[in-house]
Amino acid sequence: MPDVIAHHGLLKDTRLHVDDTGGPGRPVLLMHPWPLSGQSWSAQVPVLHAAGYRVVTYDRRGFGRSDKPLTGYSYSQLTQDLHTLVESLDLRDLTLVGSSMGGGEVARYLSTYGPERVRSVVFASSVTPYLLQTTDNPDGPLTMKDAARATASFVKDQDAFYDHQMTEFFSANGQLRVSRATRAEALRLCKQAGKEASLACMAAWANTDFRPDLTRVSVPALIIHGEGDESVPLAGSARRTHRAIPGSRLCVIADGPHGCHISHAQEFNAALLDFLAA
Repeated sequence: MPDVIAHHGLLKDTRLHVDDTGGPGRPVLLMHPWPLSGQSWSAQVPVLHAAGYRVVTYDRRGFGRSDKPLTGYSYSQLTQDLHTLVESLDLRDLTLVGSSMGGGEVARYLSTYGPERVRSVVFASSVTPYLLQTTDNPDGPLTMKDAARATASFVKDQDAFYDHQMTEFFSANGQLRVSRATRAEALRLCKQAGKEASLACMAAWANTDFRPDLTRVSVPALIIHGEGDESVPLAGSARRTHRAIPGSRLCVIADGPHGCHISHAQEFNAALLDFLAA
């Protein structure tokens, strides 16, 4: 699959690595969690393709096998990259699936570009509606102190930060829910990310308010979240997103961590396939 070239200002082209199964089926586009890459969907791609869907994954700018520019990590720019990809592949009747920070791109895409090409959306372990706890967002699960502490920890020792992050990513109710090998593979993907990209995206998903975007979601929506998510707690994210989107469907995976599409792939895939078939 040829890479897609996204744009950010004059003469600032960014190559996005894309994997596309092709085929005549309805397209499903998977957006990876921070700070991994499109390879983190390896448990979903063959299952969806075998069910007759055309499956597209890509590495967000700054991550995985894509270019790593120093700028362009606002949600507006990331969503413009997504739109460039959708138009370049001429995807229609599309289901957008966004995991973690990818859920923000799903919301911003519909708010900015509308539902013309979109059939349905999935928010998986999503950072929506608004993570940061503020006076007008008292239910935000992320305090300013914790956000500042995370940033300082990343700057001090990036490798140690990722090591801790991948334990939290796969833990629920105090227990690691994947094998050491699976955690090690995720850690390998983390280390492909550009440092500037990781830092800028941390700020983006922590500080972006998606509440106005969610009011523009007018297509069928599924919210999938791990019951024991230690990174983006269920009550402050998925349940609020579910309430914000009339008619949306909420699926809570028992003992599921933040990375439940990997740890609980069978349950995740069953819920996704059921939604796609509706």
